[in-house]
Amino acid sequence: MCVDFLHLEQEIRTLEKHRADWLHIDVMDGHYVPNFALGIDFCRSLAGTTRIPFDVHLMVENPERHIEPFTEFPNTRLTFHPETVRQPIRLIERIRELGASPGIAIDPGQPVEQFRHLIPLVDQVVVMTVNPGYAGQKLLPHCLAKITEVRNWLQQESLSADIEVDGNVSWKNIPGMVAAGADILVVGTSALFEKHRARDDSFRDLRALVNQLEMQNA
Repeated sequence: MCVDFLHLEQEIRTLEKHRADWLHIDVMDGHYVPNFALGIDFCRSLAGTTRIPFDVHLMVENPERHIEPFTEFPNTRLTFHPETVRQPIRLIERIRELGASPGIAIDPGQPVEQFRHLIPLVDQVVVMTVNPGYAGQKLLPHCLAKITEVRNWLQQESLSADIEVDGNVSWKNIPGMVAAGADILVVGTSALFEKHRARDDSFRDLRALVNQLEMQNA
């Protein structure tokens, strides 16, 4: 949602050149979140132009109605908000049956404890650090502690799920997010997709920062 849509293929080529791990795609229905953006046709267009795998974040109500088309793409991560579905365990199992990697997203207003029983069943836990739906929002500081809470639980139970952090992943906030336990950074307008800055320069700086943080935490 942060790319320049008028130059989408150019954006994709830049992401390929710098070896982006995933394309994070926010699917929004105008109900669970007020925004309405992206969808399966957009993903199919992307799939025809790149082999970078998709990290699909379903910010929708009744996600069980929408998962199957998104699992047609190879190596897809498919994340939903468990409070939006009556039977989240069944949905997790169905996503895995369809060949995708299931994940849950924890909204800033939801406690980690509420979904603790689901964490052993998924491959990624997305900790939202802004209210979902729009780019360019400020960090909600209490969410950093939620990253650490998930990290401690994973270590305690010897679980291997990735922790993904999504929301105001800025140059200023990235060190604290990594220190709190984040494995995956969803970078948007506050870092990689900053206006008036060359994408190549931003990506090189991002790699350098992540490498530095990895060395510090080794």
